[in-house]
Amino acid sequence: MSQSHQQASLPGCPSCEEPLESGDLFCGGCGYDLSAVPVPPADRPTVAITVPAQGTGAPSAAGPVEWPRASTTDSSEVSAPTHRPADLPGVDSGGRPLPTTGRAAVRFDEPGSPEGAAPDGTGDLSGDSSGDSSGDSSEGSSGDFELAAPDPRTVEHAAAGGSAAGAKVCVACRSGHVDTDGYCENCGHAQPRERDHMEQELGAVAAVSDRGLRHHRNEDAFAVSCTALPDGSPAVVAIVCDGVSSASRPDEASAAAASAANESLLESLPRGAHPQQAMHEAILAASEAVNALAQEPGQALEHDQHRHQNAPACTLVGAIMAGGLLIVGWVGDSRVYWVPEDRSQPPARLTEDDSWAAQMVAAGLMNEAEAYADERAHAITGWLGADAYELEPHTASFKPDRAGLVVVCTDGLWNYAESAAEMAAAVPSDSCERPLHGAQVLVGHALDGGGHDNVTVALLPFAVPARGAGSA
Repeated sequence: MSQSHQQASLPGCPSCEEPLESGDLFCGGCGYDLSAVPVPPADRPTVAITVPAQGTGAPSAAGPVEWPRASTTDSSEVSAPTHRPADLPGVDSGGRPLPTTGRAAVRFDEPGSPEGAAPDGTGDLSGDSSGDSSGDSSEGSSGDFELAAPDPRTVEHAAAGGSAAGAKVCVACRSGHVDTDGYCENCGHAQPRERDHMEQELGAVAAVSDRGLRHHRNEDAFAVSCTALPDGSPAVVAIVCDGVSSASRPDEASAAAASAANESLLESLPRGAHPQQAMHEAILAASEAVNALAQEPGQALEHDQHRHQNAPACTLVGAIMAGGLLIVGWVGDSRVYWVPEDRSQPPARLTEDDSWAAQMVAAGLMNEAEAYADERAHAITGWLGADAYELEPHTASFKPDRAGLVVVCTDGLWNYAESAAEMAAAVPSDSCERPLHGAQVLVGHALDGGGHDNVTVALLPFAVPARGAGSA
């Protein structure tokens, strides 16, 4: 039968279903080439498959296919044969055979086959092989895909596994290493900054600093230390600094100021300088350290006449206990409170803020309640920094006649315990014996109150010798 005769029986174009006429070689509607269309069958029976006659190769009359029945099994027998992936050769998109030497990445546990056997029965995929282990070391011992980083559910903590010396371990999964960008290479968890929460206890002084609940970093800093006077008596130092958030690099400013003031005191007190004069010099040293930050290369353009307008800045408050004296010094609005060990005695605030509210009260323009209720109350009028006004360090000397606790803190704490009575109520009764615990409780008090700012507090228990005590 010729091609043209075959096309006569087509009811319509296979492409656009345009009606066809006998002898058409192309569709009149879409131009489809009808010579490539196979001849349709005369009819479309439901079953049109024929099978060879039994015992001969000649075709027999058409009839339904007699499919063999699958063997029946119970729960203890092997199921009917099925095709396996290895029964057909694999090829890639170019038709080339796939390599068959590598192990499969899945585990085969088919009924009736040895546990952990490969589809061809020649390989062990269970990873627990007692045979020859001299094969290619690049092949994993397990059929599972390996993760790019260890699975935190199966890898032991670095403390037990002995991680590389100096390598940081993720605080979340405890198995991945921390990259230089501060994220875990395994779970991607961002690691907390070192300054987000700091604690230190040194003899008779302790301090705690926390980022708080609203700030993205901790811009506070502290330094605590102990030294000896020329006569051998002890001297205890606590410095607390609060970075000015509206300035650039406030965290660097507070850290530089606390470190410089502490080093200055550790140098001047042992050589016999009076503690109050030593505190004054320490504040000046802290100011110079913060001023130097504005002049660091790459931080301020020398040709910019306004380069000091947003220089790094911070406040400072400190306390020294030496020779039976309590010396305090400050610039800014961080404070020092005195809480007597005998709570029946009144507490006191030992510093005056360099702030707008304090100026209004001192000038008699507002009472304290009105001034601190104003939105300008916490605008500071004194700070350390290259763009500060003329620096005027404040120092004061006290000689307590009774035992008590010295509380040195930033406004992140006293915002939630502003008056001396409120601060004394927040201080635990055993803080003189457990200063670190007391500082932790005070930081918790600020966080429970809202934690709107960074919180830093240092506690110095002040002991007074009992009357009549001394050498014979």
